[in-house]
Amino acid sequence: MKGREPEEKQEATGLAPTRTDYIASASRSALGAVPIFGALLCEIADKVIPNQQMNRLVHFAAELEKRTAELEQANIRAQMSNENFTDLVEEGARQAARSTSDERREHIASLIANGLKPEAIEFVESKHLLRILGEINDMEVLVLRFYLHATVGGDEEFRAKHGETVRPIPVVMASPKSDLDKRTLQDSYRTHLVRLGLLRERVQMDSKTKMPVFDDNGFPKNRGFQITPLGRLLLEHIGLTEQLT
Repeated sequence: MKGREPEEKQEATGLAPTRTDYIASASRSALGAVPIFGALLCEIADKVIPNQQMNRLVHFAAELEKRTAELEQANIRAQMSNENFTDLVEEGARQAARSTSDERREHIASLIANGLKPEAIEFVESKHLLRILGEINDMEVLVLRFYLHATVGGDEEFRAKHGETVRPIPVVMASPKSDLDKRTLQDSYRTHLVRLGLLRERVQMDSKTKMPVFDDNGFPKNRGFQITPLGRLLLEHIGLTEQLT
């Protein structure tokens, strides 16, 4: 009679569960224990979430539960039969599982939780904001947040923590290549946020004629950027302003 194959060989040939399988199984158990959202997220996980990303979904579920704890629980349960809501949660779970940062998963959980409040926008509109969030990276979220308050004095805590990271680096032709590269990336973040309608350029105006000032190439001179209503709405729903708290 042949003996049992070594465990290592079984794993290599797919005959035995791998460590990832064990972790995923434990994560599913933890996910199923989450009140209200656990069953829905387990169903989503079985359909679309790879095993190696299950632990991320557990963290997302915990954040979602925490952010909805003070809401009317009966209303949340009632929404479980609303396809627009379950579609929103599924998209949120997909993004949360792909994300490598806890902060991003917290933002997604906040967006879904804020969509459940009585005064909230429709779920389909929350999903639109979620799609936009999925198009920007974590650095672009910080850049957008940088423009929430127009004056430095109104945002000391955020600027003290993130100012050096998101504030545009002043450069000239003789600047070190590392500074030039970083400024290039910073400019690309702002350009992307403008393209998505989250920021807008502030055009320099002539104080006498009240007309835009143009550069040598015929383009209006840019005095900086300001956040748009859409940008502010996104920040509100991901929990980076105080309006919805």
